[in-house]
This record gives sequence, C-alpha cells and structure tokens, in this order.
Amino acid sequence: MSEKRPLVWLSAAPGNSKLRRALEARWQVTGYCLQDRVPIMMSAPEDARVGILDLTNAPTESALNPEQWLEALSLDFWVGIVAHRPVSGSLTAKLIARYCTDFHTVPVHVDRLNTVLGHLWGMASIRTHSLGPPADDYESLVMEGDSETIRKIRGLLRRFSVTADPVLITGESGSGKYAAARFIHQLSPRAAGPLVNVNCAALPDTLARSELFGVEDYSAQGAADGIHPGRIEQANGGSLVLSSIDELNEDQQSALLGFLQEGQIERVGSTTPIPINSRIITTATRPLRELVESGHFRSDVYYRLGGLEIRMPALRDRREDIPTIASTLLEMADHGHNPKRLSQAAIESLVNHHWPGNFRELQNRLRQALLLCDRATIDPADLGLDQTGVDAAPLSTTNLSLEEFRARADRQALSCSLALAHHNVSAAARILKISRVSFYRLMEKYNQNQYPES
Repeated sequence: MSEKRPLVWLSAAPGNSKLRRALEARWQVTGYCLQDRVPIMMSAPEDARVGILDLTNAPTESALNPEQWLEALSLDFWVGIVAHRPVSGSLTAKLIARYCTDFHTVPVHVDRLNTVLGHLWGMASIRTHSLGPPADDYESLVMEGDSETIRKIRGLLRRFSVTADPVLITGESGSGKYAAARFIHQLSPRAAGPLVNVNCAALPDTLARSELFGVEDYSAQGAADGIHPGRIEQANGGSLVLSSIDELNEDQQSALLGFLQEGQIERVGSTTPIPINSRIITTATRPLRELVESGHFRSDVYYRLGGLEIRMPALRDRREDIPTIASTLLEMADHGHNPKRLSQAAIESLVNHHWPGNFRELQNRLRQALLLCDRATIDPADLGLDQTGVDAAPLSTTNLSLEEFRARADRQALSCSLALAHHNVSAAARILKISRVSFYRLMEKYNQNQYPES
C-alpha cells in the first residue's frame, strides 16, 4: 500500500468525528482545534498541502476566529465542511469564500470528498514544482534573498494571498511590483485561474473601454458579428493586475469605478451585464494617497483598491541579496553556453551602487557585461561601474538629482536592450518586459531613435 499523504483537520470543536475517521483510511490526518491558542512557532506538518476546515460543531458564529490558524498553517488549499449551506453575508459564508476552494454540507459523501482532496493535492503538487523561476524568467528573482527586508515582504504577501481583498503594491520603478503581484496569485486559491496584467500606462485614451471591457459587434440585422472579451473578463476566475494605475486619467478612472463598485462589466456595444469574479491587484509608482490629496486621483477609486497595501523595497535597501541575485541572473542569462562569473571587485561595486533603476537596472548592467566582456571574469568596468559602485561613465554635470539618475538608467536600458535585440523594437520591449507602446514612448522621451546603431 502506498504511503498516506498528510491532511490537516482544523475543527471548531475537539473530537474525532466519523468523517475524519473515514478519511484516515487514505490520509495521514493531523488535527487541530480552533478553540486552542495558536502556538507561536506554529507550522503545518511537513509536505502538508491540503486541509479540512470543519465548522459543523461551531458553538456560535461570533466565536469563530480561525484566521490566525489558517494563516499559521498556510496550506495551498482548504475544503470547508458545514452543517448547512451558509447564509449569504454571514460570517461562515465570508470565511468559506475567503479561505476555501470548495465546501461540502453534511452528510458528506466520503468518496466525493476524497476525489476533491486528491485533485487539490495534485494541483498543489504541480504548483510546488512550478513556482521556481523558468530559465528566462528574471523577474521571479525579485522575491528571492535572505535579507530581513525581503523575508518580511514574503511573509506579508503570503498573508495577503489567502484573502480575496484588493491589494495595492507601491514602490519605485523596477523594484518588482509585478513580481509581487504574481507571487500573491501563485500562492492564492485562484492560482489555477488566469493571471491577467493590464498596463494602465499603455491604455489608449480612445480605446480604454474596449480594451478593458471588451466589444460586441452587431450587424444591421442585429446578429452578433463577433464577441471580443476585454482584459477584465479574461481574468474571470483568477487575478487581475492593474499595473501603473497611477497613470490612469480621470475618464479612465471613472470607467473603472463602475466595475469596482458592481463587480460586473458591460462590453462596448452591449447592455448585458457580465458578473466578474476576480482578485484585484494594483501597482503604482507614485503614492496614491498623495495623488488623492492633490486631486489627481479619485478617492472613491483609491478606497476600493487599497484594502491591503504594501511597498516593495528598493534594491539599495536589500544590498545583502545583490550578490546571490546577480550570480543567479548570470547563470540564467548565459544558459551554460559561455559561463562567466563576477570578480570580487565587481560584486563590491554592485553592492555599493545606489541603483536608481532598481532590479531592472541590475538586469541591464549584467546583460551589458555578458554582451561586452570577452573574459571569463566580469570586472566593474564591464558593468559600467567603478569599484565604489559609481557609474564609470563621466558625468556631464555634478549633483545629479534622483530623477536624472533614473533617466540615465532608462537610457542605458534602451541602448542595451536594442543592442541585444539587434535593434528589433518588439524584441527589445520583450527583453525589458514592457509593451511596445511603452518602449516607443521611452524612445521618444530620450530621443533614442537618434542614437547611432551599433
């Protein structure tokens, strides 16, 4: 007989129910009681991925307080067991909706429950082996590291992942806001659903509604010529990431507000409402609260987006992670064909650099070094730095502002990506993980099209 898989049983009352004993025939069950205090160093049994939340013997709704247990155990999936179907809006209903992937009412069909648990176990196994970054997925490394700063960030994001509340992620450009959004999605009960990213900075003013809400085309006879789901509808059942939401103008914010209020959309050309069930995650470079106070962002939109808020740290605030991340980036970038390593002086220059362009600048400097260095060892000069981490290129002025430093990083990113892509704009945009529209905007902003091709 194969070894039993671990299953957590979290019950509202102590005891060993008949259903639990039936599951023990196929699972190694570990039980906990909600009425007990959560131990300080609490964690789930090793390899535990799914659990049963048994609420059938809960004394009263007001006595339910399972959040600490659920967050401490931090399993991939929970299945709820209730005495009867929860009343809409009740604490039990909110609890099931927030934490559970499925729920069953008594009497529970054991074979059916075993099938559900087995399916969720398989999903958790796939997710566990798929969360590591693919060979070309540089952005996933943003969440790596052993610094206290990034450990705290990962802990908060894990807590956010088990809820359905909107999350607002702020931080400097290139600090890994989308990587944090994806981290939340991958650990959430919606991980099997789609993760749809909308770059708000690239939304055309005249096409924002059709891009977000979709389009229904009708002929003169009233027959539908075509249905084109929008980005919001594509995220149904999963997570919707609204990147750079601070770039939305007032009209675009107004269009988005209806969806945030009602949880439904109407395609352009239709009057039929479509309910949307998606987790909303937004990112912003500028603090939305300050934009609200200055009158540049609608307060009603902000308060529907900022239920949970976290700020991603700048790379200079987690310097101890830089050597490991940089070395891993090099290994991933060369694919083993032309291995290079960083000299000690290069590592020190990376740690000492101010990183106005954050993680994106680190990627670009390493790509530049791989492209230009013919030796097995990369030195500070190959990174465009001196040994103190200062940009090795001569500065035309002194006392540059932070904005000017960021502009230099953006120019370097454009030059490096265009060189790597042999001046193919689409390919260069993919290297930087931005849209082609955004890439053209940067080229126009910095007159990149006037730079000589090399």
